[in-house]
Amino acid sequence: MTFPYKLVATDLDGTLLRGDDTVSERTREALAAATAAGAAHIIVTGRAVPWTRHILDDLGYEGLAVCGQGAQVYHAGEHKLLTSLTLDRQLAGLALSKIEAEVGPLHLAASRDGLEGEVLVGPGYQVQEGPLPYLFVDDATEMWTAPLNKVYIQHPELDDDALAFAARAAVGSLVDVVMAGAGVVEILPLGLSKATGLSLAARRLGVKAADTIAFGDMPNDIPMFGWAQHGVAMANAHDDLKAVAHEITASNEDDGIAVVLEELLRPAPVQPAR
Repeated sequence: MTFPYKLVATDLDGTLLRGDDTVSERTREALAAATAAGAAHIIVTGRAVPWTRHILDDLGYEGLAVCGQGAQVYHAGEHKLLTSLTLDRQLAGLALSKIEAEVGPLHLAASRDGLEGEVLVGPGYQVQEGPLPYLFVDDATEMWTAPLNKVYIQHPELDDDALAFAARAAVGSLVDVVMAGAGVVEILPLGLSKATGLSLAARRLGVKAADTIAFGDMPNDIPMFGWAQHGVAMANAHDDLKAVAHEITASNEDDGIAVVLEELLRPAPVQPAR
């Protein structure tokens, strides 16, 4: 069986995972068939390692994963953090002050660096319901006492797209700002993206961008699509990602990854002899 790519890169939330945080049997089988045909599978997620590890373990996933929006390359089989990039807290604080000068007070959360890094949630920040652990802090200054890989921001009135747009305009070249999902706008180290993390992981595997197909659903996947040979947006994807995708597949609930992989894995029809 031939498969045209050496690397399959998949986002997690809204892409590989269904709404109940599970991966369908059909998608598992399609990914297994792609790896059996010689491709590597790398999960590329905005979640930091502590919020990703349990999913990888449940999948029996033992390869590399790119976590924390590209900040971390994690070896799932060895439970080892191979690379980790932290956010300059002084620059982040300056960036926040510039954003608040434009839009008013923000609600904050922060993701600490490391295999056991907690997500700290400050007053007013709305946490999505689910199993992911976090630690509430009454005093937001507690977030700045240890190395961070990202800071989450929310605004009491602006929606995600408006907040991300305003924040990007305010911070200039201090930091990067991405919209990674509903209610998830993040401040990251300047120049960090899923593409930078994926390129590091791919280099370790000896695989190039030209050999890569990538799947995603949010604007934070745009750099990954720019790096990969072929970018596939889910039907449920943000319009900004669909605009740069090479292909749009079914939604995460309807096995969109499997739909594409099964077609790529299908044997070419035998041409009749003339």
